[in-house]
Amino acid sequence: MMNFEFFKYHGTGNDFILIDNRLLFFDKNNANFISSICDRNTGVGADGLILLENHENLDFKMIYFNSDGRETSMCGNGGRCIVSFAKKLNVIKDKAKFMAIDGPHASFIDKGLVSLHMNQVNLIDNIEGGYVLDTGSPHFVKFCNSIKELDVVKKGREIRNEKKISNNGINVNFVEVINTNCIKVRTYERGVENETQSCGTGVVASVLSAFKKGFVNENKIKIITLGGNLHVSFDFNNLSFENIWLEGPAVEVFKGKI
Repeated sequence: MMNFEFFKYHGTGNDFILIDNRLLFFDKNNANFISSICDRNTGVGADGLILLENHENLDFKMIYFNSDGRETSMCGNGGRCIVSFAKKLNVIKDKAKFMAIDGPHASFIDKGLVSLHMNQVNLIDNIEGGYVLDTGSPHFVKFCNSIKELDVVKKGREIRNEKKISNNGINVNFVEVINTNCIKVRTYERGVENETQSCGTGVVASVLSAFKKGFVNENKIKIITLGGNLHVSFDFNNLSFENIWLEGPAVEVFKGKI
């Protein structure tokens, strides 16, 4: 049994176990072990686990696992948290360029908020009464009149496994439009198989879908999640969404040893 130090972080309630793996001691193939650490009853408890490793050309590399122990697609809030973690480790100061599973990302920290540059989005499909798009992770976005009383776990699980929408499973976002500069979002995440307090790639997908629908303006949009507020800004050039930034807090909660 290996002994190691970990740090717990959260980005608007979306929580992660972060580990400095620059010495490559951590067993990335042990999905059962990773899942057990993320378990909220018998482990540390988290939506996912993130490893920070060295990269030959960039500041560091991010490796992300869902709470089921499987390495998976990009996590926006996790990306913001690892930037804050990298600053704590003195890997960076206030700016970073790092490698994730969906390619390189730029980020910066300003006044306690971490902003993360997301990849360009070229395609949004209208399927089964909602929008499907990939913002580093695949998402389905459905607009609702009110999401406060919605059974997100039940509805999200049904849509997540709908073959007409995705063969491999998909994250599901339920969106309520407040005004042209603000939306509310609740998200069911695959791999966690539950509603999370917030989802970074999910709020990006929700904002871009809301713009396509004509519900929000092309500027900085506020997103209200169960765990707090995020902001997304972007440029649209009639073909694609570019210069997408996800901004919000990334907070260290505690550290410990396993």
